[in-house]
Amino acid sequence: MLDIKFIRDNPEAVKENIKKKFQEEKIPLVDQVIELDRRNRDAMTEANSLRAARNTLSKQVGMLMGQAKKDPSKLEEAEAAKAQVKANADRLAELEKLEGELAAEIRKIMLTIPNIIHPSVPIGRDDSENVEVERFGEPAVPDFEIPYHTDIMERFDGVDMDAAGRVSGAGFYYLMGDIARLHEAVLAYARDFMIGKGFTFCVPPFMIHGNVVEGVMSQTDMDAMMYKIEGEDLYLIGTSEHSMIGKFIDQIIPEEKLPQTLTSYSPCFRKEKGSHGIEERGVYRIHQFEKQEMIVVCRPEDSMDWYEKMWRYSVELFRSMDIPVRQLECCSGDLADLKVKSCDIEAWSPRQKKYFEVCSCSNLGDAQARRLKMRVKGENGAYLPHTLNNTVAAPPRMLIALLENNLQADGSVKVPVVLRPYMGGMEALVPKH
Repeated sequence: MLDIKFIRDNPEAVKENIKKKFQEEKIPLVDQVIELDRRNRDAMTEANSLRAARNTLSKQVGMLMGQAKKDPSKLEEAEAAKAQVKANADRLAELEKLEGELAAEIRKIMLTIPNIIHPSVPIGRDDSENVEVERFGEPAVPDFEIPYHTDIMERFDGVDMDAAGRVSGAGFYYLMGDIARLHEAVLAYARDFMIGKGFTFCVPPFMIHGNVVEGVMSQTDMDAMMYKIEGEDLYLIGTSEHSMIGKFIDQIIPEEKLPQTLTSYSPCFRKEKGSHGIEERGVYRIHQFEKQEMIVVCRPEDSMDWYEKMWRYSVELFRSMDIPVRQLECCSGDLADLKVKSCDIEAWSPRQKKYFEVCSCSNLGDAQARRLKMRVKGENGAYLPHTLNNTVAAPPRMLIALLENNLQADGSVKVPVVLRPYMGGMEALVPKH
């Protein structure tokens, strides 16, 4: 969410930013919110004047009523002053109600006006215009056929989609045996990898209040993703970033406590599952999965340095498991409204002979801080911090990349060296059939 003062002072820049995001239908909102803000400030000015006059008038009424006891001719003047006090009180009540209504309208619009994107963001309409920046590792295609990822898992009796369908419906799964163990090994390794980078490990709440949801994501994303607990002001998290950034709601953080660098484990729950093509069956796009996340809360001048560090951590993690990846810069039209800059890390799929998304790194500037009323107490006063987030590992998709890139001709799967301590020293998974 932008600062209303910024919009007042830079309306054309805000409109140009909306054009860059190909959301022209939102351009009229800029003038609309500026007019609402003008009316709100006028109402506040009048209300403050009435409050300032209230004490003076009240004293005047008291004085006149006292004088009227001795001089009845003063009674009419006293009654007029009392009438003025009541009229002012009635008007003040109207103005306070108007202020509340205008403030709600302003906030509703402000939540839909997109954040100002970073100058380095490529301009494009949607994800088809995202830009490949760099590749890490040599993508290879073996000279033997690589089955679909659930077919690989089934060779190890490692997945049961049918049972999950009977128990929970489409979009759920059972992981079993060595595949389940490999899943947990990835999470444990990802946790320790980030601890080694100086991040503090955290297990956050898996449900959050509606005001936190509104603080960390756009209404569009909320409607598309979040499951609400019926009858309660609670939502299941779609990613632990939600509750991790929410940890700082209404807080004043001492500047010496920055940066806050946290890595969190959580299950994630998402509505999003549809007919996106054959490559998204299996465990690619699902309602429930587990993830290791990283978030940073930092000084504004440090956020782009942290952005660079964070996506490179993802590259390092994947390369340590022998998985080739590439960095893809998200274009303006593919950025969520709160984001200043974002990139995807995509893993190589030797079966599909293409890359697919496994991580997303985002700099949200001060948008979440403003929505959540987070502040930093610095030497020169309070200011808004910047927030960033990035996927460390989301094992369902990472499992796909790991299994395909480490599959051997005999059907076994090589266990990357870094995962072996978490697999009891196992060097390879051997298929059962």
